[in-house]
Amino acid sequence: MTPVAAALGGAFSMAAGGALAGLVTPARWRSAVVGAATAGVGIAGAIAGLAAVSGTGWQVRLPDLLPLAGVSLTVDAVGGWFLLLIGGVAAVVGVYTVGYTGQTGHGPAARGALALVPLFVAAMLLVPAAGSVSTFLLAWELMAVTSLLLMLAEHRHTPAVRTAGLWYAAMTQAGFVAVLLGLAWLAAAAGGESFDTIRDRAAQLSPLASSGVFLLCLAGFASKAGVVPLHPWLPRAHAEAPSHVSALMSAAMVKLGVYGIVRIAFDLLGGGPRWWWLLLGALGALSALYGILQAAVATDLKRLLAFSTSENVGLILLGLAAAGLLAGAGQFTVAGVAVAAALLHAANHAGFKTLLFCGAGSVLRATGTRDLDELGGLSRRMPATTVLVGVGVLGAAALPPGNGFISEWLLLQALLHRDPAGGTTLIIAAPVAVAVVALTAGVGVATYVKALGTGFLARPRSTKASDAVESPPTMLAGMGLAAAVCAGLAVFPAVTAPALDRVTSGLRVGSAPMQGGVDLQLAGVAASISPLWIAVGAVGLAVAVAAVARTTGRTRRRAAAWDCGDGPLTARMEYTSTSFAEPLQRVFDDVLAPEQDIDVTHPAESAYLVRTVEYRRRLPDRVEARLFGPLMTAVSSIGQAARGLATGSVHRYLAYMLTALVAVLIAGVFR
Repeated sequence: MTPVAAALGGAFSMAAGGALAGLVTPARWRSAVVGAATAGVGIAGAIAGLAAVSGTGWQVRLPDLLPLAGVSLTVDAVGGWFLLLIGGVAAVVGVYTVGYTGQTGHGPAARGALALVPLFVAAMLLVPAAGSVSTFLLAWELMAVTSLLLMLAEHRHTPAVRTAGLWYAAMTQAGFVAVLLGLAWLAAAAGGESFDTIRDRAAQLSPLASSGVFLLCLAGFASKAGVVPLHPWLPRAHAEAPSHVSALMSAAMVKLGVYGIVRIAFDLLGGGPRWWWLLLGALGALSALYGILQAAVATDLKRLLAFSTSENVGLILLGLAAAGLLAGAGQFTVAGVAVAAALLHAANHAGFKTLLFCGAGSVLRATGTRDLDELGGLSRRMPATTVLVGVGVLGAAALPPGNGFISEWLLLQALLHRDPAGGTTLIIAAPVAVAVVALTAGVGVATYVKALGTGFLARPRSTKASDAVESPPTMLAGMGLAAAVCAGLAVFPAVTAPALDRVTSGLRVGSAPMQGGVDLQLAGVAASISPLWIAVGAVGLAVAVAAVARTTGRTRRRAAAWDCGDGPLTARMEYTSTSFAEPLQRVFDDVLAPEQDIDVTHPAESAYLVRTVEYRRRLPDRVEARLFGPLMTAVSSIGQAARGLATGSVHRYLAYMLTALVAVLIAGVFR
């Protein structure tokens, strides 16, 4: 038995045991048992992924497990990378779950909700291990159903959860239908449903078939990944789901949308025409820019993180699109850098987004609110959580020495070191992509400075924030593990080079020319970076400045801050999340289209005096309103009109059946 088989067998066994334990274990021990089982499933999945990216593959077929098609499992380096990501996220979330769900018997800590957590992780592990169309579709639907049920854990207590559940169910099932049609078309055109058969016969597919499959699968997988404009479910579901589920969905599940695109476009279809990659790059750029703009003006902490996920997925797609264009132009070395950047950013995003959603859960558990305008002062009440969230913010803002900086730097190297002779398309597309990455990074810094500054620093703006208490040790331990992974990827990114080289080689776009130990060097590309020395320099500079200030500065004394003669400073005088983002909102008014209203109330005695001023601002999702608003209106109209077909008359129903039968017979005659 190979290490991959043993690890996956252990993962699925622990998932079944954890689900059973969640149903039968008393409430006192339920969270600890299920959390430990989830962590075990994650560790086993990560071991399987690590073995796969190290060169140990695995393949098995179980013909009697699923009627007609059977079950086919195949783990290669590509699937192994995503197994590693999912397993790592699940291991952290499992530890965090022990403290987050506590000993309550409702909501996220209910028997059913806890029992579903290890099953959800197992379903996600099954997706990159699938080796045939039918197995992949089965795993994809299991993942969708378990995640939907977990997201609805608090539907009895929060009405917004029900709306989010409807959106998620509709979008995920529409995406599944698109993937189903695309993969069924692919299997029919290739004459077999196994991935090996499809891969061998991909070159024989007609351009219409390959492009049709690509478009259908892109629509389905982009919906699952939260790519704009197929994103409306994401800020709702991630915001309303329990925080440990939000971490699993945002850090792990959306990556399987990326996996589907990688598997279909690069591996099974073996690449395609230039317009594929231009379309993918356009979606990535739109998602990155729109996602970070919505995050910048969001006041709900979890909604901010959800839109940030759309932004980061957009950057990943931008890297994949660049790789496709560069490989099509024969620039395989730089194409390998672009794929490596995309896959490494997927890992980095999994690390810091797990940490940030767990941090948001800690804040929600301690204060009962996600509104940044009501927070503040948490650095004194929750110092450990503040430090850990700061590590995640550093990575999400793509600032050195954060881990997000390294993968975005790699993406820029791929875009900047292309051969100018690659054609007009690359000459135009590459600078545009560089501008998108730069603008996204700039707005991202402002976004996370706002989140950390208004949410954790300064003075508390509500009693909820002033009465907050630090999270339990198990929650801090889970967040600490995620922070350690982020720090490791930030300082020693070269450790991923062998794994990324095997993954990119399997995708047939060239190998990842990454090498080095302390330094990260790109062979064939005149670029190198030393993340460790950057981190040492940043820490050393901060320590030196603090030491100089303490040794040479004047004696410190406490004094009241200058208040402009208006009295002592209060929390009402601080920047809130809304006021901090207001200048940025004004810059992008045409994109965000804010809705605002000011009501001025005058006393009855004089219209020249003002009694109260009330300001209201709303920032709706413009893409959702313009695209899905008319669509939902049309669907509702069709549904209302279709009611006339169901009158309750048996004779009419029999006529429908007879008409359908005649139509099928006529179609068979003329076939």
